[in-house]
Amino acid sequence: MIRAVSLLALMSVLAIAALAWDASERLRAPLPIATPQVVQFESGSSLNALIRKLQGKSILTPARTGLYLRLYARVRGDATQLKAGEYALEPGTTALGLLDLLVAGDVLEYSFTIIEGWTVRELLQALRAHDAIQWTLGDTLPATRDLMPALNLGDVHAEGQFLPETYRFARGASEVSILTRAHHAMTRAVERIWAQKAEAVPLESPYEALIMASIVEKETGQPSERRQIAGVFARRLNKNMRLQTDPTVIYGIGETFDGDIRYRDLRRDTPYNTYTRGGLPPTPICLPGVAALEAAVNPAEGTALYFVSRGDGSHVFSDTLAAHNAAVRRYQLKRK
Repeated sequence: MIRAVSLLALMSVLAIAALAWDASERLRAPLPIATPQVVQFESGSSLNALIRKLQGKSILTPARTGLYLRLYARVRGDATQLKAGEYALEPGTTALGLLDLLVAGDVLEYSFTIIEGWTVRELLQALRAHDAIQWTLGDTLPATRDLMPALNLGDVHAEGQFLPETYRFARGASEVSILTRAHHAMTRAVERIWAQKAEAVPLESPYEALIMASIVEKETGQPSERRQIAGVFARRLNKNMRLQTDPTVIYGIGETFDGDIRYRDLRRDTPYNTYTRGGLPPTPICLPGVAALEAAVNPAEGTALYFVSRGDGSHVFSDTLAAHNAAVRRYQLKRK
């Protein structure tokens, strides 16, 4: 009798050991994934639901692997610690590796890049078109003047308020969260760069630096010319000359601009027409990048007061109106 009980106990121990060995092997074996897979773990869902989903996709097989994973997660206390989100499963991922991803919340990230020189309207259009971003600001794009209050970021005009760079996020992030991050990034950048302002630069505030940077951004075709262009504008302001820059006029025309600026456009007065009004326009005209901000507060020294595009992205800089007019005839009127 004792021998029979002992034999039964031994068989039980061996069975448990075999089961434990099988569980260990299954949980540590690579899942049958030949190419990268994306799995969505919905908020409010359970590990059991995810296991069933993966089994339905033939990712978590055989069936006992799902049972082992469920038991392991419960014993370890992970079953209630899983983070919702989208997860990337690469070839070689194991069941335990999947569980670690879910506990760590190591979700799949997407990126959104704000381009230097975009207007706020172009930024909003790109955000709404991104399939991983949740749009929450209504059926129509908010007007630029109304955007900052809608984001609870104050009453300032929204143009120029978002820093061009790449932002990473998980699927389902709202446009509000990305805009808020970009605004705070711009605020920090302007504060840091304003502290580097050259003494002779005729800008009275960080906001004026942002306005100037937006003009430099729009006028610059080659990055190497940013500081030269900023220098021309700084000298014109110091001499009480009008800036006479086409991008500000175009911004004042707004959505009706058809791509061709005409003489009558330069004569039509708007708050942004720097041919008819002195000083800076009332707001930025685009989203300037860090390089344009740095050029605005630390422009290149020189004597040039004019510049004209060669048509290849570069410019001819001139000290006198006569030299400038000659460059216009050579590079603009002749080309037309």
